[in-house]
Amino acid sequence: MNLGCLWLRLMLLGVSLPTVLGWMDQGAGRSPDVAPGESQAEESRSFGATRREGLPSQGLPASCGKKLCSRGSRCVLSAETGQPTCRCLEACRPRYVPVCGSDGRLYENHCELHRTACLLGRSIVSVYSKDCFLRGGTCTMAGYARLKNVLLALQSRRQPLQKGDSRQDLASQKRLLVESLFKDLDMDGSGHLSSSELAQHVLKERELDGDLLGCSPSDLLRFDDYDRDSAVTLREFYTAFQVVQLSLAPKDRVSVTTVTVGLSTVLTCAIHGPLRPPIIWKRNGLTLNFLGLEDINDFGEDDSLYITKVTTIHMGNYTCHALGHEQLFQTHVLQVNVPPVIRVYPETQAQEPGVAASLRCHAEGIPMPRITWLKNGMDLSAQMSKQLSLLANGSELHIGSVRYEDTGAYTCIAKNEVGVDEDISSLFIEDSARKTRLSVGNMFYVFSDDGIAVIHPADCEIQRRLKPTEKIFMSYEEICPGWEGDATQPCQWASAVNVRNRYIYVAQPALSRVLVIDVQAQKVLQSIGVDPLPAKLSYDKSHDQVWVLSWGDKQQSQPSLQVITEASAGRGEHLIRTPFAGVGDFFIPPTNLVVNHIRFGFIFNKSAPAVHKVDLETLLPLKTIGLQRFGCVPQAMAHTHLGGYFFVQCRRDAIRSTAPQLLIDGVTDSVLGPNGNVSGAPHVSPDGRFIVSASPGGARLHVQEVSARGEIRSLYEVRADRGVAELAFQRSSTEGGQYDVYATLEPGPALLFLQLSSGRVGAVKADVGKPPAGPARAWARPRGLLRDSGLFGQYLLAPARESLLLINGRRNALRCEVPGVKGAAAAVWVGEV
Repeated sequence: MNLGCLWLRLMLLGVSLPTVLGWMDQGAGRSPDVAPGESQAEESRSFGATRREGLPSQGLPASCGKKLCSRGSRCVLSAETGQPTCRCLEACRPRYVPVCGSDGRLYENHCELHRTACLLGRSIVSVYSKDCFLRGGTCTMAGYARLKNVLLALQSRRQPLQKGDSRQDLASQKRLLVESLFKDLDMDGSGHLSSSELAQHVLKERELDGDLLGCSPSDLLRFDDYDRDSAVTLREFYTAFQVVQLSLAPKDRVSVTTVTVGLSTVLTCAIHGPLRPPIIWKRNGLTLNFLGLEDINDFGEDDSLYITKVTTIHMGNYTCHALGHEQLFQTHVLQVNVPPVIRVYPETQAQEPGVAASLRCHAEGIPMPRITWLKNGMDLSAQMSKQLSLLANGSELHIGSVRYEDTGAYTCIAKNEVGVDEDISSLFIEDSARKTRLSVGNMFYVFSDDGIAVIHPADCEIQRRLKPTEKIFMSYEEICPGWEGDATQPCQWASAVNVRNRYIYVAQPALSRVLVIDVQAQKVLQSIGVDPLPAKLSYDKSHDQVWVLSWGDKQQSQPSLQVITEASAGRGEHLIRTPFAGVGDFFIPPTNLVVNHIRFGFIFNKSAPAVHKVDLETLLPLKTIGLQRFGCVPQAMAHTHLGGYFFVQCRRDAIRSTAPQLLIDGVTDSVLGPNGNVSGAPHVSPDGRFIVSASPGGARLHVQEVSARGEIRSLYEVRADRGVAELAFQRSSTEGGQYDVYATLEPGPALLFLQLSSGRVGAVKADVGKPPAGPARAWARPRGLLRDSGLFGQYLLAPARESLLLINGRRNALRCEVPGVKGAAAAVWVGEV
C-alpha cells in the first residue's frame, strides 16, 4: 500500500512527518555516521565533570583539590591511608545516547563506556563504526528507524485520537500511542514482548514487506533488549521509541534552600525519569543556561545549578524543567542569611549626674537580629526599671537620670541564626562633665545665596558662616566672586556630596568648578576646574571617587562626565574624563551596613531607551540594557540589594499621562517588565526593604516591600492633598530595624509623615516648599530639598524662602526655624568626625 496515507493520522496529532521522524532520529535511529560531533560533546562534558570532581567544592574533601582522575573514575579519600585516590564510578546517570566501543560492544552512553574501561583496567575508546550496531543481521540503523516510524503510523491508524485528546501536549500523545502499540504486541499480557509475539505481529502486517530494508519488529530484541533477557519490557519499549517519562514528587514541587552570604550553593533539579532531556534553569522567567554569568556559570554533569559566592542579590525564585517539558517544573526558593552588622552611638559620652542619657545600637542582618545589652560584661535584661529601660525593640538603652554607678562600658550584642556582632558604647558620669573641644561633626552644611552656613541642629543656630567674600585657602580666590555691577555677590550652587566626613565637594555651575571644603578646619580648601556647568555630583564610596556631570551649556547639548579620583585625600589632583558621550544622568547604587562595595554603575541620556552598565573601577562600559520594547526613556533609577532589583522611572511623553516604572534583574541584567501598576520616582530605604514611589505630579505614594525570599509585594498606597516633592528616610525611634518617611509637598504649610511598618500617616506643620523669589536657575532642584541627619540623627532639614526649618524626627514636630538663610540650593549632613 502507499504509506503516504498513513501520515494523515499523525497530522491529526498536530505532528508533521519530519517531527515523527525526529522522534526516531533522536534515539535508536541515530546513525553513528552523524554522531561524532555529539559524541565529542558528550566526551567533553564527561571530562569536564571529572575535572570538577577533583576541585574543592561543597561536599568534597579539600585534599582532592589537585587530584585529577581519568574519565569513568572520581577522587575519594582512602579509608586506609587517608590519601586521595581515584576509584571507578559506582553508577552512571541513566541516559540513552548509544556509542560503539573499540571492544565491539554497544554502550548506553559515554559514561558507561568509560566506567567499564575503568572497572576492567583496559583502554576502551569510542569508535565511529556501524559494526557493533549492525552485527548479527541485515537490518540497518536507517531501516530500523523507518520500521519504528511505520509502526507508529499504523498504530495511529488503528487507534485514532479520542475526543479531547487533541488538547494533550505532543509528548503525552506520543506516550499514549507507544503504550497502545505495546499493549497490542503483548498478546499474553505478561508485560514482556517475546520473539514469538513480535514475529506474529509482522505476519499480520504484511503491508510492511519490501519497505523496511530487511527490518522487522523482531529487531526490537536485537537493538533495544538492554538486559539481554530475550524480551522487551515496556521501559525498554519506551527507550526504543524515545518516550520521555518524567516525574516530580509532590513534596519536591517547591524546595527552599537557605545559604549564608559569601558561601556557595548547589540547586539540584528533582525531576527524574528515563531519557530525561537536559535541564533548563530560569530566574524570573529568564533562562540562565546560556548567559555565561560570572557567578552562575556551571550546570554540572547532573544539570545542577551552581552559584558561587552567594550575595543578597541572588535571593529569589529559580525554576527548573526538562527541555521541551515546561509544564513540569520545580521551584527553588533561595533564601540568603546575613550575619548581623551593628553600629553604636555614641561611642563615648560624658554626662553630669541627674541628666538623661541614651545609648543606641543599630543592627542589620537576615533574619532580623535580636539585641541584648551588657554593662561591664553583665547582662542588663534583669535590671530593667523606670530608671533603666529599653526602647525600639531593644535598639536604644535609655537611662532616665544618670548616677555615678552608671559609669561603664555598655556592650550591644546582636545575634541571629548565622552569626553575632557586638560593639561598645562608653558612658562616664562626672560632677562637671568635661567639655571637649568644639565639635565639627553632627552638622548640616547648607549652601545658599549667602554662602555656606554650618548649622548644629541641637542648638538650632548657625555655628559658622563662610561668606561669599571669604578666600579659598589654596588659591586666594573668593568663594563666590561678584559679578560685574553686582555688589551682593550671590552664590550659585548645584550639588554637594560628603566624602567620608572629611571633605565636602560642592559644584558651582556658573564658575565651572568644584569646591573642596575641609570639614575639620571648616574652610574651603581648594577649587577644581571642570567642564562647563557642573550640575550633579555623586560619591562612589567603594572606589573613593566623585563623579561630576556637566551640561556644557544650559540646553545640555554638550554633556560630559568626569571623575575625581582619590577624593578622600582632598587634593583634586586626579581628574579623569570618561569616554561616555551624550550623558543625561547616571546612577551609582548606595552602600549600607550589609553591602559595603559596589562594582557597577549606570548611565543614560535623555533620548535613548536604554541604560548602560559601567565598571566603576575601570570606567569602561560593559553592556547596554535596552528598554525600547517598553518605550521607556529612563529618567531616574533606584536599587535594592535584596533580590538585586533595579527600578527605572521612565519619562512621560505627550501620549501617556503616566510613564511606567520598569524592573531590571541585577543578576541577569535583563528587563523583567513593568513594576505592576506602579509609576513615579522610586526611593529605596537604607536597608533595601522598602520601595516608596512618588507619582509624578500627583499626590500618591506607593509602598512596596521586598521579603526575605526576594519577592516584591505591594503593601499600600497613600494619598496626600498635594503633590509629593521630595522624600527622606528616617530611622524609626519606636521600632527597631524600621524606617519612617518624610515628604515635602507642593507649596503648602505641611510636611508629610509616614510610618512604613504600619502605613500610619501624619503631618508636621511647617512652612516648607515655598520656592525662592526670582527666576529659577536651570540647574536648581526642581522638586525642592529635604535632608536627613544620618543613621542615628533625629533631625531633618528643609528650606523655606529665607530660612531653614529643622524637624525633630523622633517627635514628628517642628524643632525650630533658623532665619537668615536665603535660597538654599544644596545641603550635606556631616556625622561624627
